[in-house]
Amino acid sequence: MYRKVEESQTLLINTQSKNLAAQNKELIKFGFGQSPFLPPKQVMDELKSAVHHKEYSSVQGDLELRQYMADFHKAHNGLTVLADDILIGPGSKVLIFNTLMAFEKADVFIPTPAWVSYGPQAKLAGHNIIQLPTDFDQKWRISAESLKKASKHKSHKATILILNYPGNPDGLTYSKGELKEIANQARIQNIYVISDEIYGLLNHDLNHKSFANYYPEKTITTTGLSKWCGAGGWRFGAVFLPNEIESDLKKTMIGIGSETYSCAPTPVQIAARTAYKNFQDISWYIKWQVNILSQIGNYCSDNLNSSGIRVHNPQGGFYIFPDFSLHQEKLHAAGIKTSNDLCSTLLKDTGVVLLPAHAFGFEENYLAARLAYVDFIPPLENSHFDVEKNCPKVKIGIDAIIKWIENI
Repeated sequence: MYRKVEESQTLLINTQSKNLAAQNKELIKFGFGQSPFLPPKQVMDELKSAVHHKEYSSVQGDLELRQYMADFHKAHNGLTVLADDILIGPGSKVLIFNTLMAFEKADVFIPTPAWVSYGPQAKLAGHNIIQLPTDFDQKWRISAESLKKASKHKSHKATILILNYPGNPDGLTYSKGELKEIANQARIQNIYVISDEIYGLLNHDLNHKSFANYYPEKTITTTGLSKWCGAGGWRFGAVFLPNEIESDLKKTMIGIGSETYSCAPTPVQIAARTAYKNFQDISWYIKWQVNILSQIGNYCSDNLNSSGIRVHNPQGGFYIFPDFSLHQEKLHAAGIKTSNDLCSTLLKDTGVVLLPAHAFGFEENYLAARLAYVDFIPPLENSHFDVEKNCPKVKIGIDAIIKWIENI
């Protein structure tokens, strides 16, 4: 009678963590990917001053803001988009779903691992999901060859690839050469690409390039304030459509927005003008975050690697994806045979919260998990930063994982 839709694994782990915290259990919160940084003061002040704006905006979003966003992303990563081809909504999550819903039937290529909501959203939209497998040695990256192999399983005229980089759950990105090869293959197959670049501004080398630079004709880019601006709960996202895209797609997406969310919150849009007004005005804030996040990420991955828990050093965002498979024999001996077992036992034994690999598209028996290294209070700007001093919970959590795997 009803659709079968499970609660998002990331939101579920956050709820479970809150329940344990309510029982006065000490937790290390590596499960939920919420930025620990506050938005810049001038952006928060603008939101406060705009609180009396209770009117609806247009479904597409404030025009002045859209122009600011077009200029901002041109300066940031060379993405060229017209203000009239930007759609603003209450979070990029709903805009990805909006995009998927705009297609009647499609084959949707989803890499494994991938963010937990891509698959459920594609399923809700009635599409055929085709997973693109990756592995540790590939750094969880798809390739042109991945797309070739996947094409054999297509059953619909329209094909959509969901590409996310820097990635959730792995914290890794693509080189320019890799992006060009994927773009060339996407062009051959006439694939629409939803390029989820919500972590693009948190590229640790500050050199993120939008996929639309290599495949402008069919790339639909999504972004927002939740990650780089620390404003997840504000619910502000945007989708950038290519100028060459069919007018019917844009019209359909605006129509879906008008029948569902109506518009993004008006006070948040006004505050977003300040965030996006000038990239140079905000670049110091991004560099400050990235400097801290890259140090913490490398600290976590270096220490875990030293204990035989394989993990790639992150290149963006605030995630790593530890692989426990080298410890499989003793984990199995302890009754830990799935990633859910791994995370639940670790949580019970140590209070460290991780999210199981199964949530990101892997088979249940793959012993890996996502670690979001966000359980810290950011230091003051321009102050000396030391991971062990400024992020005591991060150190405690990593030490606890290492001690646990050594003694399991």
